[in-house]
Amino acid sequence: MVDAFCATWKLVDSENFDDYMKALGVGFATRQVGNVTKPTVIISQEGDKVVIRTQSTFKNTEISFKLGEEFDEATADDRTCKSTVTMDGDKLVHVQKWDGKETKFVREIKDGKMVMVRTDADHTCLLFTNKVEHMLPPDYK
Repeated sequence: MVDAFCATWKLVDSENFDDYMKALGVGFATRQVGNVTKPTVIISQEGDKVVIRTQSTFKNTEISFKLGEEFDEATADDRTCKSTVTMDGDKLVHVQKWDGKETKFVREIKDGKMVMVRTDADHTCLLFTNKVEHMLPPDYK
């Protein structure tokens, strides 16, 4: 299930991220920072919840959720969304909804890398991350 994603991942490359951020309504200054930031994403399972921590020099975020249950999410670009994360086969699918809009992230593991495809109605963006650690330390919080 979600175990394959439970690791620390470092962004190495992206495609079309600026156009995707523009489509979301992200301002120029935030887009400039977002285009050069290479965040670390830590995915873990804590009991019946999945936790995704995103850390960067720009901003740190954390979401905690149960698969298939809607939750409130505050994004790094200051949107407030109703979000749901599910497993679709071996893919982790994250849907955000706000102000009548919707975007979807599909994460999957390919050749030891986590590939994330972000899509909205008109734009697609790809993010490629390398695994930094295979397992989190048992006392990680």
